[in-house]
Amino acid sequence: MSGSTTATTGGVGSSTPGPVDADAAPGGKGGGGFMAGPVGRNLGLVVAFAILCLVGVVTAGDRFADIDNALTILRLAAVVGVVSVGMTFVIIGGGIDLSVGALVALSSVWATTLATQQLAEDVHWIVMVLTALVVGSVAGLVNGLVIAYGKLAAFIATLAMLAAARGLAEIIANRRTQIVQDRAFLDFFSGDVLGVPTLVIMFALVAAAGWVLLNRTTFGRRTFAVGGNAEAARLAGIRVQRHTVKLYVLSGLTCGIAAVMIMARTTTGSSTHGTLLELDAIAAVVIGGTLLIGGRGTIVGTVLGVLIFTTLGNVFTLNNLSSSAQAVARGVIIVAAVLLQQRLATGGFSFRRSSDRPTSTGGPVVQGSPAGAVSGGTGTDGGPGGSRPGAGVDPAGT
Repeated sequence: MSGSTTATTGGVGSSTPGPVDADAAPGGKGGGGFMAGPVGRNLGLVVAFAILCLVGVVTAGDRFADIDNALTILRLAAVVGVVSVGMTFVIIGGGIDLSVGALVALSSVWATTLATQQLAEDVHWIVMVLTALVVGSVAGLVNGLVIAYGKLAAFIATLAMLAAARGLAEIIANRRTQIVQDRAFLDFFSGDVLGVPTLVIMFALVAAAGWVLLNRTTFGRRTFAVGGNAEAARLAGIRVQRHTVKLYVLSGLTCGIAAVMIMARTTTGSSTHGTLLELDAIAAVVIGGTLLIGGRGTIVGTVLGVLIFTTLGNVFTLNNLSSSAQAVARGVIIVAAVLLQQRLATGGFSFRRSSDRPTSTGGPVVQGSPAGAVSGGTGTDGGPGGSRPGAGVDPAGT
């Protein structure tokens, strides 16, 4: 969210507040210039993705460049990508959601119970889809209410939901894997359109809808405002608590969509689905350039972050490298991405806040504008900061 500064001109009493774009202000939060803006950050991600693909072609040859392998990468990216879209909104809004993996598991289990599948057989398989969406959304609603109105830290609230939702999924499924019996459901979501898998199309539609919602609606502008400065957003008339609840409901809804996708891909509903999915989603969002402190982020960057991580795993697999080495590589990439964010956002790696800068001493304190600056005076003898011959020092310069 853009901040504001107050410049004093013409005298002590006059002030002209004006908005400052944090991504464009020289020497400010966006001191990185072009590369600190959304276009520059996304361009850097495109270059990184291209380099990763080049490495894949060099090390794995036709096995990587094959069309079937590309579709495999997109299928694997689809589930975590859908969850990451919802996570992007939550993090831009200044929150965090550690429960997404457990919500995916709970939604998949609830949607594949014998009772739900029997109802779907009697009515239509859409019943299973609606069940997953409703379960995810309701769980997200609980998260939002506890955080916004219960004043519980998002980290703690969603961590509690992670444990509770996973445990509830185990109870419902009795620690067993539930098989999807509806062939029409499997045929629809496991098929393709013009050679493109349905799951990939779902990911593309969710990402497109998320982009429009974030960049072309009032909801998106309010999300940036709440994440940038919640108090300023409240004073501007935004109902911060209500908006926070909506963000977590949106995250829960994407978890329900991801549960449907996992059910179609694995033909099962299980309490083990979505294990560590929250870490993959947060990593993809951070790699995509979304600030963990909120107020800045893009859906395009998140999609690129998901593709980078999924492609990295594919390259490791094709080269017979261990999953442990892949985990180490992911950790290094995450740390590097956060450090790069700091570099682009501040123009350096210094974590010292501007308020920590040393202040000048040695002269009288002059009561000026809110920023402590006075214009219209001089530093010569007889001016506001100087001495008056033959008289005592008058701080007001009168």
